[in-house]
Amino acid sequence: MQEERRLAVLRAIVEDYVATEEPVGSKALVERHGLGVSPATVRNDMAALEDEGYITQPHTSAGRVPTDKGYRLFVDRLTTVKPMTSAEKRAIASLLDGAVDLDDVVQRSVRLLSQLTRQVAIVQYPTLSRSTVRHIELVALAPSRLLVVLILSTGRVEQRLVELGDDLDDQAIADLRALVNRVATGEVIAEANAALTALAADPAAVSPATQAVVDALLDAMSDHRSDERILVGGAANLARYGDSFDSAVRPLLEALEEHVVLLKLIGEATTGEPVTVRIGHEGPYQQLASTSVVAAGYGPGEEAFARLGIVGPTRMDYPGSMAAVRAVARYVSRILDEA
Repeated sequence: MQEERRLAVLRAIVEDYVATEEPVGSKALVERHGLGVSPATVRNDMAALEDEGYITQPHTSAGRVPTDKGYRLFVDRLTTVKPMTSAEKRAIASLLDGAVDLDDVVQRSVRLLSQLTRQVAIVQYPTLSRSTVRHIELVALAPSRLLVVLILSTGRVEQRLVELGDDLDDQAIADLRALVNRVATGEVIAEANAALTALAADPAAVSPATQAVVDALLDAMSDHRSDERILVGGAANLARYGDSFDSAVRPLLEALEEHVVLLKLIGEATTGEPVTVRIGHEGPYQQLASTSVVAAGYGPGEEAFARLGIVGPTRMDYPGSMAAVRAVARYVSRILDEA
């Protein structure tokens, strides 16, 4: 009973401090949260929470503020992630449903996350090495010129123009399309690469046209530009924290220019992982110890090909941020699954 009451006091302190940015006193807690106990009892609970490292007193005679440990307990004891409102769900659907390709999905997701959470949003492009080949299309632009289109499970599309030594009729193009799809479709990039390489090395199957198409596909599959590619949005949201976040703004702004840092910040995509929250000193960079990161993996089906999330001060709306990140990740996953 005492533990649950102290957790309720901690929850109230976190909620009030996030909302007001002011240290929270016992009188204010009793007045605003109807805890059902006297201010003296609340003061005793606050003293116990402070002794255990969950809250701290920034100045003598001031109220209390949560510590990283306090935020961690608050997040860990959330029974459910705050549900999205109908308006928020409609906003997600209306914005993301209009996306025309993977680049558009990523750009819209960054904008949406930064608007929903009022934090800095980070979206990693799907990692090529985790992709599988969904389909290969060959489009005749002229009798001796083909457009080779590689479509991956992540929604990524690569195109290569191939000049052939000889003209190909429609049947020859259809046979070549069927051949490369038979060996590569459904395979992860590494396996598809190996299968196409073996195909090109088979004297019985290879022809100049086959060799040219295989070379184009291998080139497209070896293009790792997106493997460490991310998009960042909402940096202007940092301005609203003013002096209270000043010590962390400069290193965070510098980090926003280092994609390797941001990729490490949001973590690695893993299958079946729920929303993850790293608070303050739990992160990989001590210079960003005043920030927290909320992130989730996304990808078609049960696969997590990349991550998206938000970064901001430890004094953030964790339930709302977690709900927004989870909702956007699920929606983007659905779009990729249907692509």
